[in-house]
Amino acid sequence: MTASSVEQLRKDGNEMFKREDYKGALTAYAQALELGATAEDQAILHRNLAACHLKLEDYDKAEAEASKAIEKDGGDVKALYRRSQALEKLGRLDQAVLDLQRCVSLEPKNKVFQEGCAAIGGQIQEKVRYMSSTDAKVEQMFQILLDPQEKGTEKKQKASQNLVVLAREEAGAEKIFRNNGVQLLQRLLDTGETDLMLAALRTLVGICSEHQPRTVATLSVLGTRRLVSVLGVENQAVSLAACHLLQVMFDALKEGVKKGFRGKEGALIVDPARELKVLISNLLELLTEAGVSGQGRDHALTLLIKVVPRKSFKDPNNSLTLWVIDQGLKKILEVGSSLQEPPGELEVTANSRMSASTLLSKLFDDLKCDAERENFHRLCENYIRSWFEGRGLAGKLRAIQTVSCLLQGPCDAGNRALELSGVMESVIALCASEREEEQLVAVEALIHAAGKAKRASFITANGVSLLKDLYKRSEKDSIRIRALVGLCKLGSAGGTDFSMKQFAEGSTLKLAKQCRKWLCNDQIDAGTRRWAAEGLAYLTFDADVKEELVEDKAALKALFQLGRLEERSVLFAVASALVNCTNSYDYEEPDPKMVELAKYAKQHVPEQHPKDKPSFVRARVRKLLAAGVVSAMTCMVKTESPVLTNSCRELLSRVFLALVEEAEDRGTVVAQGGGKALLPLALEGTDVGQTRAAQALAKLTITSDPEMTFPGERIYEVVRPLVSLLHLHCSGLQNFEALMALTNLAGISERLRQKILKEKAVPMIEGYMFEDHEMIRRAATECMCNLAMSKEVQDLFEAEGNDRLKLLVLYSGEDDELLRRAAAGGLAMLTSMRPSLCYRIPQVTTHWLEILQALLLSPNQELQHRGAVVVLNMMEASRETASTLMESEVLEILSVLAKGKEGPVTRAASACLGKAVEYGLIKPNQDGE
Repeated sequence: MTASSVEQLRKDGNEMFKREDYKGALTAYAQALELGATAEDQAILHRNLAACHLKLEDYDKAEAEASKAIEKDGGDVKALYRRSQALEKLGRLDQAVLDLQRCVSLEPKNKVFQEGCAAIGGQIQEKVRYMSSTDAKVEQMFQILLDPQEKGTEKKQKASQNLVVLAREEAGAEKIFRNNGVQLLQRLLDTGETDLMLAALRTLVGICSEHQPRTVATLSVLGTRRLVSVLGVENQAVSLAACHLLQVMFDALKEGVKKGFRGKEGALIVDPARELKVLISNLLELLTEAGVSGQGRDHALTLLIKVVPRKSFKDPNNSLTLWVIDQGLKKILEVGSSLQEPPGELEVTANSRMSASTLLSKLFDDLKCDAERENFHRLCENYIRSWFEGRGLAGKLRAIQTVSCLLQGPCDAGNRALELSGVMESVIALCASEREEEQLVAVEALIHAAGKAKRASFITANGVSLLKDLYKRSEKDSIRIRALVGLCKLGSAGGTDFSMKQFAEGSTLKLAKQCRKWLCNDQIDAGTRRWAAEGLAYLTFDADVKEELVEDKAALKALFQLGRLEERSVLFAVASALVNCTNSYDYEEPDPKMVELAKYAKQHVPEQHPKDKPSFVRARVRKLLAAGVVSAMTCMVKTESPVLTNSCRELLSRVFLALVEEAEDRGTVVAQGGGKALLPLALEGTDVGQTRAAQALAKLTITSDPEMTFPGERIYEVVRPLVSLLHLHCSGLQNFEALMALTNLAGISERLRQKILKEKAVPMIEGYMFEDHEMIRRAATECMCNLAMSKEVQDLFEAEGNDRLKLLVLYSGEDDELLRRAAAGGLAMLTSMRPSLCYRIPQVTTHWLEILQALLLSPNQELQHRGAVVVLNMMEASRETASTLMESEVLEILSVLAKGKEGPVTRAASACLGKAVEYGLIKPNQDGE
């Protein structure tokens, strides 16, 4: 019974493999193995698994399965050949040729094996030649770079550029590494010259990228402490380059080797987890080290944000987060509690505290249970008490600054800290201080405490009068503007719910007017004016405020200029205000039945502002476009600094999607560089942000010429985001727009069609051809029609045992005229390029003749022409098929069409009749017609 089950599963797997269902075949073969197959069957099954993995381009698994088959049967030629194919794709040519030579020895007359041996032999020789020539190049470049006589010369600059370019290629990176490159790059770092340090760091990126052994070796040679210290230098470009290198090293240590050699250097890895902890430990040390630049601290925090928390909550292991909390929470809080003005013990930037808050929030969110969260709270509270108790006024300021930092990050921890004895009282007392720096700290703490609705109601009752007093009486702009933002925050606590307003009617408009006034005042420094932008970010929940803001051209211009600053909170505030003005936040219309039920139960029902209706939103979008919002957002996206967080990317993606909602506005977006700005947003950031940006790209690709919108090589980058919209988690509208956009791209060039095929879009497009929704079904069919110009797609239709051709024939007879046109177009193209398909049309359905007749009789000239082309192709392919057609009503229809007005339909019909005459199926009349 087991033997028969194994045999049946193997047969099932073979059938699935023929149908190109490689994942299904994998499952069948794996199940057969689990049933206790014989040694002979095991060899075959492992060999078949290797074939599936090759088709799925998973070459590591293909090699592993082929090796298992060879262990069972050393003379298995197919397994040896498949392993050689996998090894060749993995770049291990020396091992691949050994397997092929073994195949030749087993089957000397097999030409495939002989040609494979020759091809790989040629590749090996080319690689040896390249390596030997590269040796001399590497040596020469380092000689120029390390020669003191060449200082600042063009020759030296060119050598550094060449070294970086060489390191980007795997062979070049390996050659630099093996030629004592890391030690020589260390000497470049030690020179202290900016250009040389940048060249060294960028070359090291190439050496370490996706290569764990070389990364471990590099850390060993350079020293982890030495490398991390480069992050803290004053030079911004060098610090950013060091940050990029460390990110690459983290990725290599976490992911392991994805490509490259598997030589003796593999023995260098002792424990990647240990190397990770050493690197993280040094980053934590850097946070509180004296003499480190503020931007260096920001980069260290950014790296910790990216590396420490789990990527997915499906991963059960959060041990790295717990270790960082135990070892470094105090150091992170140290940065978060530092005062920028006056300068404290640590040098910090305007972004430092926000970065610390983000990291604390990520760490807190990564905790799994109450015990872990309680430990986090305890450590935070102990740190605050250590400053608050017995360290005078300076200590109280640091404690309150720490509370502010927590309120901006893990607000649960911040709210608990506010409840500590004496904290809130000190905040209130310091708001009345005569010293500006003390007032600043206290007012900011009050503002952040007002962030949540439950806190807002408490502070509305207790702190509004204080904030109003500060705003009216303070002579310092920095205090007044912060007090104003606190009032803005409290005034917007109801969010978009028109019925929940904290202040009297008109108060929010007055606050917004004052914010715009501050924003436009060039006499105030940008660091203070950004608080006005933050105030507007809160107040623009109110539609009246939105309407006034988009009418104020000076305020919009000032807001856009402020958004170009490399400060995280400014960028977020500007983007938030734009999201509110365009209503591109998530909003669901409540179910009317649920609203009635809620009213009956006397529950609160959110209300939308009358000026948030679609007509008002469209008008606001047009005013923003006229004010140059696209150019401003393009500049925001260009920044490479860590201030462009994933949250900011998502906000900008939402705005872009709102801007391209109307087809007539898309030309303006393209003209101002929106297409270029959307590409990075669609490829990086949160899932929601990437999807919104991809949908905006789809809308642009549908209504404008893609070659003009995405000039040059950029057009090929659009394909991947569009294909991502075909996944099932996307909405029907997103699926439809992606299909329409891909249809446009597929009609441009073969190279674009190949890119779509490479992104594995065809199976998804085929799936949507069966969709219930007629517009999605039609768009998928149109897309497939354009893709049918590619040989690979034609092969799919020609392959035995599939219903692709049948579907096109049946769709050519549907009631939906647009679907018929798309299907008939695909049929006309396929039968022109693959005559073998003409024989199969009569076999796929008994209604084929009726469908062709209906096409020929259609009042739509385009459908008539496509039907006539299909008939002509079928007649040219086979006399037998032509005879069947001429014996039906098709002859009479063609005769009528041939006598019509001169055009493509007439010519095609005449050609069909001419072919019938040639076959002797009909005779011309006396006039020769």
